[in-house]
Amino acid sequence: MRLCRPCGAVALAVALGASHAAPPTPSTAAAQRVRVQPSAGQVPANLLRLSIEFAARIEGPVLPRLALLRPDGKPLVQPFLEQELWSPDGRILTVLMHPGRVKTGLNAREVLGPILVDGDDVSLTLDGRPIQHWRVGPADTSGPAVSAWRLSSVRAASRQALVVTLDGAIDGRDADYIAIADPQGRRVSGEARLKDGERTWTFTPHAPWRAGEYRLIARGTLEDPAGNRLGGRFETPADAPAAAPVDAALAFTVGRASPSAGMHRP
Repeated sequence: MRLCRPCGAVALAVALGASHAAPPTPSTAAAQRVRVQPSAGQVPANLLRLSIEFAARIEGPVLPRLALLRPDGKPLVQPFLEQELWSPDGRILTVLMHPGRVKTGLNAREVLGPILVDGDDVSLTLDGRPIQHWRVGPADTSGPAVSAWRLSSVRAASRQALVVTLDGAIDGRDADYIAIADPQGRRVSGEARLKDGERTWTFTPHAPWRAGEYRLIARGTLEDPAGNRLGGRFETPADAPAAAPVDAALAFTVGRASPSAGMHRP
């Protein structure tokens, strides 16, 4: 289970400094990249975080080996916060863009300017080799809206995947911030995944669905790649009181299977 994120640019930087986790003792395996998130071809100009998943634990610091390049090959100046946040297994690195340059009205942004600008093309490189390319789009200040999510139908007595079309991309590490509660309010065990540029969430239950009323529940700390969370925005005054995160839910029904369900026509 991941820890809740602190609110606000100042709190974010302080908390990261306090909770910095060094990678576990590495193996000698090469740093074979598995995937980068955001995985879509476009990111908002106020992108706050990205993650890189490797096939094995990585030896030594990775940040000095990363760069964001413009099309002419010139690197962006000081784009990252100097902290490496690793998953417990030491394979997934979360990198934060410097929040003082993402959030408007702060000194770092005034002096160095924003990191990304709408219309830019940038490439993320590791050891000088491109591992992800993004087109930069407009800043995203709206955040996820669970009420706009669309759920597919599923059949009772099946392990059919529930497919949830989100209203926009969410943070690539937040797949487990969404869960399903059964008619008795218990969490349904299953496998959750994000795909389509983190715009689609799928859930395959370990046991067949049973007929009844279910709820899809999104944790209030779920965020998009720009740091906007449910009911809260990253782009708020630094001295504004932090609002307590509030979970959101969508109800859906799993109908009883037809008597002929699963029967094949002759």
